[in-house]
Amino acid sequence: MAVAIQIRSVTKSYQRAGETLRVLDELDLDMAPATFYALMGPSGSGKTTLLNLLGGLDRADSGEVRFGDTDLQGLSGGELAAWRARNIGFVFQGFNLLPVLTARENVELPLLLQPLSASQRRDQAERALQLVGLGDRMAHKPRELSGGQEQRVAIARAIASDPAVILADEPTGDLDRTTADSVLSLLQRLNRELHKTILMVTHDPQAASYADQVIHLDKGKLGRIETNHPARS
Repeated sequence: MAVAIQIRSVTKSYQRAGETLRVLDELDLDMAPATFYALMGPSGSGKTTLLNLLGGLDRADSGEVRFGDTDLQGLSGGELAAWRARNIGFVFQGFNLLPVLTARENVELPLLLQPLSASQRRDQAERALQLVGLGDRMAHKPRELSGGQEQRVAIARAIASDPAVILADEPTGDLDRTTADSVLSLLQRLNRELHKTILMVTHDPQAASYADQVIHLDKGKLGRIETNHPARS
C-alpha cells in the first residue's frame, strides 16, 4: 500500500578534515503516495544523503523520517533492515549487478532477505524481468547485455519484492540519451501503472521532466518545488 512520506526538522552532518559539515539543515518535506519525484541540486546539496536517509541506509542526527505511521529513527538496526527489505527498492547509476550471475539470479538477490522458497523467489524474479521487457534475457549475464538492459535488470531487482518506494540515484547517468529515455519511460510506467512512489536524484533537466514534481535542494535546505505535467509515456 502506498504511504505518505514526511520529513520533519531533519539534520545530518559529517566530519571531514576535522570540521563538521552540515549536509541537511532542519529539512522539512512532504511526499505524496504514488508520485514520481525528481530531486535536483548542485553537488554537495544533500541529494544522496537524503536518499540514504529515506532508504534506511543512514540515520539523521535529529528530526523525523516517517513513512506513514513508521518513524525510521525509532527502529533498531535489525528492524530497519527488515523494513528496508519490505518497502524500498534501490536503483543505482552503476547498475551494481554481479557479473557471475544471470539476470534472473541478480534479481533474486534481495529476495533472499524475504521468507520465500526458492521457487517463489524464481517466480517473482521472472515476473519482474517480464515487466521490464527482459523476459527473453533472463539467462544472460551482465556482459551479454547492453547498458540499457543492465539498468532494466537493476530496476527489475528493485521491484521484485513489490516495494512501495523506489529510490533511484542518477539511474541514467551512464546511458546515452535514447537509452536513458527508455529507462525513464519505464520508471514513469511503474509509477503510473503500479502506483510506485519514486524519488530520483538527477542532474539532467530532461530526466527530471519525466517526474510529476521536481524538488530542488540547495546547501541542505529545501528550495522550490516545481510541478510537471509530463506528456511522456
